[in-house]
Amino acid sequence: MTRRALPLVLLLIVGGLTACTDPTAQAQPTAPTSCGPVTATLPDTDVTPLVPPPTPALPVTVSSTDGVASTVTDATRILPVNLYGSIAEIVFSLGLGGNVVGRDTSTTFPAAAHLPVVTPAGHDLSAEAVLALAPTVILADDSIGPPETLRQLRAAGIPVVLVAAEQSLDAVPAHVRAIAAALGVGAAGDRLVTRIEAEIAAARAGVPDGPAPRVAFLYLRGTAGVYLIGGRGAGSDAMIEAAGGADAGTAIGLAKFRPLTSEGLINAAPDVLLVMSGGLKSVGGVDGLLKLPGVGQTPAGAARRVVDMDDGVLLTFGTRSGRVVRALADALHCRTPR
Repeated sequence: MTRRALPLVLLLIVGGLTACTDPTAQAQPTAPTSCGPVTATLPDTDVTPLVPPPTPALPVTVSSTDGVASTVTDATRILPVNLYGSIAEIVFSLGLGGNVVGRDTSTTFPAAAHLPVVTPAGHDLSAEAVLALAPTVILADDSIGPPETLRQLRAAGIPVVLVAAEQSLDAVPAHVRAIAAALGVGAAGDRLVTRIEAEIAAARAGVPDGPAPRVAFLYLRGTAGVYLIGGRGAGSDAMIEAAGGADAGTAIGLAKFRPLTSEGLINAAPDVLLVMSGGLKSVGGVDGLLKLPGVGQTPAGAARRVVDMDDGVLLTFGTRSGRVVRALADALHCRTPR
């Protein structure tokens, strides 16, 4: 299996769980245990485009994160692709969704669902599939590849603009502005950033006061035998904290994603387990999750406090981030969705 074929989280594995660095950090259940399993859902899963849509002012020359300068002369056939689906989400939200000709497997929101997929092998681009769509510009980051395919597409005369791949709430505005600049709609990018920041701020302001539930994000792929726990810098920590939780992996000194062990999970002592919906399904649902070593010995396992959220939403870090924070906060704090 190639590096590019692996889910991004697998690339972040650098070792086992570390010991607790804060012996005073004791987990106390803070969310009602009667809440039980909850699926966090958005009231509307589609993106909201700017109105009226902008008109690209082209040509523009921009520098990619790999140092290559690309001149974009035509934005009528845009191909936005990366591991998370965030680039496509931004392009559609800018109001240019009608110009998009293809998608990656992570781009699942309704407005893009009809588009052909150019990553048939998971997250490896198919040069043949891309060329068949005749894109006039490709927007990507280094989470997708392989690099030789991107070089091949550039050699075919297609501008390939690479943007930063950092996945965090703080990085969203810069991603929007970089993509807007590459498409010649910089002013629209500023408008979109203003909207996104306001939605995230409103979602954070709506988080209940009081002790934060201790939340462990578990990346599960039962069919592949992959079980990981997130920590500082994994991306899941940012969403947990924005939604009014305390990241359990961070609390015991973890960084990025680490292999899940029963000892480590018991040490993390989460009040809530946060998982992607597809991952939960891959282990046989909540009952299957509770059979994994150590899960039943946590406060979350004992109370069946499991929150799942759609794979194409939870860690996308795109223009719907405010909605995601709001829905996650409702689920973590056992509130009726607002």
